[in-house]
Amino acid sequence: MENRPKVNYGLLLDSKLVELEKSGERPVLLLHACCAPCSSHTLTVLDKYFRITLYFCNPNIAPEEEFDFRFQELKRLVEEMGLDIPVIEEPYDPAPFYELAKGLEDLPERGERCRKCIAYRLRMAGNKARELGCDYFTTTLTISPHKDCTFINECGEQVQDECGVAYLFSDFKKHDGYKHSIELSRQYNLYRQNYCGCVYSKKAVSR
Repeated sequence: MENRPKVNYGLLLDSKLVELEKSGERPVLLLHACCAPCSSHTLTVLDKYFRITLYFCNPNIAPEEEFDFRFQELKRLVEEMGLDIPVIEEPYDPAPFYELAKGLEDLPERGERCRKCIAYRLRMAGNKARELGCDYFTTTLTISPHKDCTFINECGEQVQDECGVAYLFSDFKKHDGYKHSIELSRQYNLYRQNYCGCVYSKKAVSR
């Protein structure tokens, strides 16, 4: 991806939400979710403006028991928040992640392995959004201070061109979003994992 001037993705999201509020439209959004804590604040921001489908697609998460538990926590959060939102799951299949991670196993978070993993999940989300006839797709990943927000949005824009579904630019950390996600995690007693998901990030935090 070519270098571009720095973009305020939080401001782009704010502008889009103002536009939707003025129009009275409530388009269909496929929201890729990595976990319940990251989804908590994001859902409070977006539910008013979109008809959301949550999409749990995370082949990087290991072991499978961890994958299943994070998915159940996501469904519990939606239920306890009283939201009428479908939560769909991409069946657990870590093979694509291990294939893209070959030769990159020892790189730190935010490195090339993470970028390839994020790009894969965004492509899956874009394709699922097209399959379901959604108007937009996006991801909860931009709420994390450990992720490269600019890369995520540039990747989403690229996938938008490939799949033909509009990507919703975001920086959910803005307006104290990350802080709010921590508060909501306490409120709903959510499981907050101490590693991103893959075996390599788990090794890194255990050193």
